[in-house]
Order: sequence, then structure tokens, then C-alpha cells
Amino acid sequence: MIKKQNIFKIIGFAFFILVFSGSFACAATLVQDEDKIMGRVAEAESNRIKWLGKTNNTLTLTDPDLALIKDRLVYGQILGHGTLDENQESLVILAALTAIGAEDEITLQTEGALRVGTDPVAIKEAIYQCAPYVGFPKVEAAIARVNKVFKQNDIGMPLPGQGTVDENSRFEKGLATQKGIFGDRIQKMHDNALEGQKKIVVDYLTAYCFGDFYTRNGLDLKMRELVVFTAINALGGCESQAKSHARANIKVGNTKQNLVDALAIMLPFAGFPRTLNALAALNEACPEEIKATGKDAAAEDQGKKKK
Repeated sequence: MIKKQNIFKIIGFAFFILVFSGSFACAATLVQDEDKIMGRVAEAESNRIKWLGKTNNTLTLTDPDLALIKDRLVYGQILGHGTLDENQESLVILAALTAIGAEDEITLQTEGALRVGTDPVAIKEAIYQCAPYVGFPKVEAAIARVNKVFKQNDIGMPLPGQGTVDENSRFEKGLATQKGIFGDRIQKMHDNALEGQKKIVVDYLTAYCFGDFYTRNGLDLKMRELVVFTAINALGGCESQAKSHARANIKVGNTKQNLVDALAIMLPFAGFPRTLNALAALNEACPEEIKATGKDAAAEDQGKKKK
């Protein structure tokens, strides 16, 4: 039989092992958490230099806390953490900034786009593409900032023209592009347009929005739709169009995760209300790509049982 004092020794030793292992696990967790925190800080510093060079955030001298929060979110957590490459990320940023009219930030992010290798033609085309959705004044203001950055970087202007239509073909080619993305409902929309409104619903929408812009070279259709999706969501109050263009993005080959990642990039510039509204519109428009978890999974299982 085991002596009583030996039993106490065994219990004591087991307790020591338990406490030690718990302390070790706790310490390991703290180290991992610290590494994660330091990883975000280091990545933010490295990524910001990659995008913007060694120039300091203009807020650093007056509002260093705010500057750090912004930089560590944008460059430490968002950029480089999704399904979009750096060129796509840069164009999504510029689309969002154009929609909200953030001219100073457009200057900064145009420099960033050039630093990560985005084609100057693509930069201008992304901003041009916003015109039918946010209006010419915002686009012209954005282009003025882009032009200043281009001049500072010795980029000759005007850039090569990217138009592919003329006065005789803009409606026809615009309609073909429109139907290719949105299908038969375009013809139904044309047929059901009220007299006195056809110029807007038919002529302007088809020839101007799709004929003059979607048919241009310099950006493929996938990127144009991603730019449009970002711009209208950054603009806010466009949930109906957001749903329509969410479906359009899927149709032209973007994934739902591409759209989620575009909204994440938009978040620091447009804020949570518009971003969350955009996510709700996206989930409503593309529910088939939502992973069934929680209530969704339960509802799915319930439906299977009823069958």
C-alpha cells in the first residue's frame, strides 16, 4: 500500500505540474498576443513605407494618437490581408475617396498607387468610371489632384485615349455591354420606361453610363464593376444600386469575398454606417454565397428535415 505521506507528495507534485503548465500556457498565450500586437505595429510601419515612402502622416506632429490608429488599421490590418492585389486595392481606395470627395487623401493615395506599380492609365480610368455614379464635379476634383501627382512624377499628359465608341456606336455598344452584365431585364426596363423619362432610363443610362465608360480600354470589366460597387457604397444611400452591382460583380467574375474585401478597404475612409449598410445589401443580393453558420445553418437543416 502507498503510504499517506507518499500520497501527499504525489498530490503536491501533480498540483505543481498543473500550476506550472497553466502558467506556461498563460505565458505562451501572452507571448503570442504580444507577437500579434507587435506584428501589426511592424507591418503597419513596413506597409506604409511601401505605399507612401518615408513621409510622415501629416497628423503626426499635431495628433500622433489619431495618426497611429489610422495607419495601424489601414496598413497593419487591411491592405494586403484580403483577396485583392495591390493594384486592385489602390483603385478601390481611389474610387472610395472620389465618391466622398476626400481630395487631400486622393493626392496621398495616388502617390501610393504609383509606388505599388499601378498603371497611370488604370488610375485615371478608375476615377473616370465613377463619373456616372458620383457626378462630374467630384471626378474633376479628383482628377485635378491626380494630375498634380502625375506632373510631380514626370508622367506625360494627356495619357493615350482609351475610348472605343463614336457618336454612331455608343448606344449600340453600351446596350450590348449592359445586357451582357444585367441580362434580359435591361430590355424590360427599356420597354417599361415611362414617356418623358426614356431619355434618362434608356438613352442616358445606356449610351452615357455604359457606352461612354464601360466600353473603354484601360480597365477590364471586372475592375470597372469593382470600382462602381465601391463608389456607390462609399457614396451612401444607394442600397438598391449596391444590390444590383453586387450581382453584376458576380456575373463578370468577381467573388463575394472580393466585394467584402473592397468594403473593408473602404471602411477607414467612409466609416461603419455606410460599410455595414453595404454588407447588408451584399448579403441580400448574394445570399447563396453566405456560409451557413448559426441561424442560417439551423434554418437550412430545418428545411432539409421538412423535405
